[in-house]
Amino acid sequence: MFRLDTLTRLVHAHLAEVRRRARSDAGYTTETIVVTALLAILGMTVVGIIVAKVTAKASGIDLGG
Repeated sequence: MFRLDTLTRLVHAHLAEVRRRARSDAGYTTETIVVTALLAILGMTVVGIIVAKVTAKASGIDLGG
């Protein structure tokens, strides 16, 4: 699993690439924005699924109370 600092570096690198491409080709910016938005939505969905599974697993633990 990615560590947070690795993920942060990847996001910064992606944003730098987006900025570089935005300066060189205006038509490419729209595609990049759409792809970035889709990746963000996918990431939030995955995090939501993981949180739901972990919460369900934690709720199922019997502490004998």
